[in-house]
Amino acid sequence: MHRLGLRFRLQRRVAPRCTADFVLPRYRVAVFVDGCFWHGCPEHCPDEFRGPNAALWKQKIAVNRERDGRNTADAAAAGWTVVRVWECEIRRDPDAAAQQVMAAAHEHHGSLKPLR
Repeated sequence: MHRLGLRFRLQRRVAPRCTADFVLPRYRVAVFVDGCFWHGCPEHCPDEFRGPNAALWKQKIAVNRERDGRNTADAAAAGWTVVRVWECEIRRDPDAAAQQVMAAAHEHHGSLKPLR
């Protein structure tokens, strides 16, 4: 993000009980980086959990997803553009993940240059 010329702040509150992983204050963009296991990535989180704590894990992921949806809605209601990025997307192609954030900032402020 810094290489793109975007300045950000880590762990900032964007709404009551809602803290983004990082924000671009100038563009009012809030970015949430969701861990594949903990937030239920469709590509990497198991569909079925096994073992004695299977029900616990299933419920934990469901609660996290509900909170993610609530946080997205709360941040948007507070005037932030929300970008959610999966952990695997960053590992696979960090430039493409940064480009998602850049596109959101670009929607707010039309004069940003694309990633080279």
